Amino acid sequence: MAIFSFLISLAGATMLLLFAVRMVRTGIERAYGSSFQRVMTGNSGVLQAGAVGLVMAVVLQSSAAVALLTSGFAGAGLMGFGQGLAIVLGGDLGSALVIQILSWRLDWLVPLLLAVGGWLFVKTEQRKARQFGRILMGIAFILISLRFLREAMDPIRDSAFLPAIADYLARDYVTAFIVGGALAFVMHSSVAAILMCVTLVQIGAIPFAAGLSLVLGANFGSAFIPVWLSRGMTMPARRIPFANLALRGTWAVLCLFAVNLALRNGLGAGAHGGQELVYAHLAFNASLSVLALPFCNLLAAPLARLLPDPAQPVDADALARPASSLDPAHIGSPAQAVSSLKRELLRMADLVEAMFRPVLGLYRDGDKTRIKAVQSLDKEVNACLSGIRRYVAALPADQIGKDAARSARDMLEYAVRLETAGDVVAGRLCVLAGDLRKTGNQFSKEGWSELQQMHETILANMKLASNVLISDDLESARLLSLEKTELKRAERSSRKRHFRRLQNGEVQSFDTSDCHLETLRALREFNSHVSAVAYPILYANGQLLETRLIETLPATQDED
Repeated sequence: MAIFSFLISLAGATMLLLFAVRMVRTGIERAYGSSFQRVMTGNSGVLQAGAVGLVMAVVLQSSAAVALLTSGFAGAGLMGFGQGLAIVLGGDLGSALVIQILSWRLDWLVPLLLAVGGWLFVKTEQRKARQFGRILMGIAFILISLRFLREAMDPIRDSAFLPAIADYLARDYVTAFIVGGALAFVMHSSVAAILMCVTLVQIGAIPFAAGLSLVLGANFGSAFIPVWLSRGMTMPARRIPFANLALRGTWAVLCLFAVNLALRNGLGAGAHGGQELVYAHLAFNASLSVLALPFCNLLAAPLARLLPDPAQPVDADALARPASSLDPAHIGSPAQAVSSLKRELLRMADLVEAMFRPVLGLYRDGDKTRIKAVQSLDKEVNACLSGIRRYVAALPADQIGKDAARSARDMLEYAVRLETAGDVVAGRLCVLAGDLRKTGNQFSKEGWSELQQMHETILANMKLASNVLISDDLESARLLSLEKTELKRAERSSRKRHFRRLQNGEVQSFDTSDCHLETLRALREFNSHVSAVAYPILYANGQLLETRLIETLPATQDED
């Protein structure tokens, strides 16, 4: 019975730790996720890239998240192999710094973090303040889970079971290494796995030697996480996780044999605790960064030979955009009809995103061929709307049911919104890009930065809108609606700053004033159309008002 109670307590503490780490990362991604691309791709040189990776891992509390973001940007052609690998190596070191911070006994902070974080999350509506509250509460939950973990180990610390396992792991360091790797991979969080090992050493549940082998194994196992999660990406994106796995795996195995040989020969003998284990983890990642960073660019050619790009089929362009699967003659069941509409809407959303993504690049170079290529996609978007309209019109009203019919109407309305969003890109943003090229004017540095931030935010909102379309999740719909409000605020703020620059007599702002203001309005309108997918879900759950007008009492008339 005692073993059962121990396992339940250990599982509860572990799951709370995983949830807390994820909660912190989610809060940061929702508050600042739209800026990650600009921060991670806007650097040059491996040292600067490594520093960016370190900061990003401290912010996200996950080296795996940094590796996945880097792989995605590399797959999209936004960064090179050497730069991406340097960011990942820096992220591993940043993750080790997070463990150092969280390993300190900060239980006294828990009530304050819960009070402030809970108030911000529950009582405020501003996005960043609310997500900052989520972050504070997540940190508090991490500290609580570590305390639960220590308390869970207390009943069996003096039993015969735990010392036997601990002594075996100390003697068989290869098994301990494998266990640490499996633990990190199963938990999908190196921070959580290594914090657990540090806590076990701190309370004396396992000896330092066993903890060191577990931590080295966890470093190796954590490198498998981005390799596994990036398995569906293109080969240029997957090379970076594989290179990181090769470097970390080789260095971890070498360190495993070296440190255990040193410990068995009496080197480093004495009392070792959890803090020394954290120092060892930091030393491992710092030494790996120092040794590997100079060779990041040199590893690009060997990895390209080991993991070559797959051969492209002859008709790759035709396969890139599959034809519509909607067939009014074969509708099927109501569930099948709704699923078919969702698939077509996702295809339509992808086309609109393909139009919108290169817009700022068109503003920079004004290439006529690229502008025409973007505008030509609007015809495909229009064709999608026509197909969806015909399909919805063909649905048998007497057979499909009220719920499916309502869903079909909502999706048709969203298709109209997406088509209008495509018109905004083709008829306004592309035209503005061409006009800017003809005049030869350039935005001011501040104005261009504001447009970049809005562009990044809208791209993030498009991904969130697709998730809402697939999942019908209320929380995601609320978040998308809040993001729409935040973009409106950003647009108003950018307008005010633009007028301030005009008052200060900035020549670049005068020359591009009309273009800047028109672009702001177009971006806001585009985002409004994309975010409309949230409205039916919010309305169905009673979280959308019919009107924004304040209700007033009817005027009273004087009686004669």
